[in-house]
Amino acid sequence: MEKYNIEPYDEHKESRGYRKEEAYLRAKKKVDSIIGFYWHLAVYVIVNLFLIILIGVNAGFSGFGPYATATFWGIGLVFHFLGVFGPNFFFGRHWEDKKIEEYMEKERKRWE
Repeated sequence: MEKYNIEPYDEHKESRGYRKEEAYLRAKKKVDSIIGFYWHLAVYVIVNLFLIILIGVNAGFSGFGPYATATFWGIGLVFHFLGVFGPNFFFGRHWEDKKIEEYMEKERKRWE
Protein backbone atom coordinates (compact mmCIF):
# COMPACT_ATOMS: atom_id res chain seq x y z
CA MET A 1 0.00 0.00 0.00
CA GLU A 2 1.49 3.31 -1.12
CA LYS A 3 0.84 6.14 1.31
CA TYR A 4 2.44 9.00 -0.59
CA ASN A 5 2.82 9.53 -4.29
CA ILE A 6 5.98 11.62 -4.66
CA GLU A 7 7.47 12.30 -8.05
CA PRO A 8 11.26 12.04 -8.39
CA TYR A 9 13.25 15.24 -8.43
CA ASP A 10 13.77 16.62 -11.93
CA GLU A 11 16.60 19.13 -12.23
CA HIS A 12 15.35 20.37 -15.59
CA LYS A 13 12.02 21.72 -14.30
CA GLU A 14 11.66 25.45 -14.37
CA SER A 15 11.87 27.25 -11.06
CA ARG A 16 8.67 29.09 -11.95
CA GLY A 17 6.77 25.91 -11.19
CA TYR A 18 8.10 25.96 -7.64
CA ARG A 19 7.22 29.62 -7.24
CA LYS A 20 3.70 28.93 -8.49
CA GLU A 21 3.37 26.04 -6.09
CA GLU A 22 4.67 28.13 -3.17
CA ALA A 23 2.29 30.97 -4.08
CA TYR A 24 -0.58 28.48 -4.25
CA LEU A 25 0.32 27.02 -0.85
CA ARG A 26 0.52 30.51 0.71
CA ALA A 27 -2.83 31.47 -0.83
CA LYS A 28 -4.41 28.20 0.33
CA LYS A 29 -3.09 28.75 3.85
CA LYS A 30 -4.52 32.29 3.87
CA VAL A 31 -7.93 31.09 2.63
CA ASP A 32 -7.94 28.32 5.24
CA SER A 33 -7.19 30.83 8.00
CA ILE A 34 -10.02 33.11 6.78
CA ILE A 35 -12.43 30.15 6.73
CA GLY A 36 -11.25 29.23 10.23
CA PHE A 37 -11.96 32.75 11.45
CA TYR A 38 -15.48 32.74 10.00
CA TRP A 39 -16.20 29.37 11.63
CA HIS A 40 -14.89 30.76 14.91
CA LEU A 41 -17.18 33.79 14.51
CA ALA A 42 -20.22 31.62 13.74
CA VAL A 43 -19.61 29.36 16.74
CA TYR A 44 -19.04 32.45 18.92
CA VAL A 45 -22.40 33.96 17.93
CA ILE A 46 -24.40 30.73 18.29
CA VAL A 47 -22.88 29.60 21.60
CA ASN A 48 -22.98 33.03 23.21
CA LEU A 49 -26.59 33.66 22.19
CA PHE A 50 -27.49 30.34 23.76
CA LEU A 51 -25.52 31.08 26.95
CA ILE A 52 -26.85 34.62 27.32
CA ILE A 53 -30.45 33.43 26.90
CA LEU A 54 -29.95 30.44 29.21
CA ILE A 55 -28.22 32.38 31.98
CA GLY A 56 -30.46 35.41 31.52
CA VAL A 57 -33.69 33.42 31.83
CA ASN A 58 -32.48 31.54 34.91
CA ALA A 59 -30.57 34.26 36.78
CA GLY A 60 -31.72 37.47 35.13
CA PHE A 61 -30.16 39.63 32.47
CA SER A 62 -28.73 42.20 34.87
CA GLY A 63 -25.11 42.21 35.91
CA PHE A 64 -22.03 40.90 34.19
CA GLY A 65 -22.81 37.17 34.55
CA PRO A 66 -24.73 36.51 31.35
CA TYR A 67 -22.24 38.48 29.27
CA ALA A 68 -18.93 37.35 30.82
CA THR A 69 -18.28 34.49 28.39
CA ALA A 70 -19.16 36.64 25.38
CA THR A 71 -16.87 39.42 26.61
CA PHE A 72 -13.76 37.34 27.23
CA TRP A 73 -14.30 35.10 24.21
CA GLY A 74 -14.88 38.27 22.17
CA ILE A 75 -11.44 39.53 23.19
CA GLY A 76 -9.96 36.28 21.88
CA LEU A 77 -12.01 36.63 18.71
CA VAL A 78 -10.58 40.12 18.14
CA PHE A 79 -7.06 38.74 18.41
CA HIS A 80 -7.97 35.93 16.00
CA PHE A 81 -9.30 38.58 13.58
CA LEU A 82 -6.08 40.58 13.84
CA GLY A 83 -4.04 37.42 13.32
CA VAL A 84 -5.94 36.54 10.15
CA PHE A 85 -6.53 39.93 8.54
CA GLY A 86 -3.67 41.89 10.11
CA PRO A 87 -3.66 45.21 11.91
CA ASN A 88 -3.71 47.09 8.58
CA PHE A 89 -7.20 45.84 7.77
CA PHE A 90 -9.02 48.95 8.95
CA PHE A 91 -6.69 51.66 7.71
CA GLY A 92 -4.89 49.96 4.86
CA ARG A 93 -1.20 49.59 4.30
CA HIS A 94 -0.50 53.16 3.18
CA TRP A 95 -3.17 54.93 5.20
CA GLU A 96 -0.70 57.02 7.18
CA ASP A 97 1.10 58.23 4.05
CA LYS A 98 -2.21 59.15 2.38
CA LYS A 99 -3.34 61.12 5.42
CA ILE A 100 -0.04 63.01 5.60
CA GLU A 101 -0.34 63.90 1.91
CA GLU A 102 -3.94 65.00 2.43
CA TYR A 103 -3.03 67.33 5.30
CA MET A 104 -0.01 68.68 3.43
CA GLU A 105 -2.28 69.44 0.45
CA LYS A 106 -4.73 71.29 2.71
CA GLU A 107 -1.89 73.26 4.25
CA ARG A 108 -0.50 74.17 0.82
CA LYS A 109 -3.92 75.34 -0.40
CA ARG A 110 -4.35 77.38 2.75
CA TRP A 111 -1.12 79.30 2.15
CA GLU A 112 -1.64 79.87 -1.56
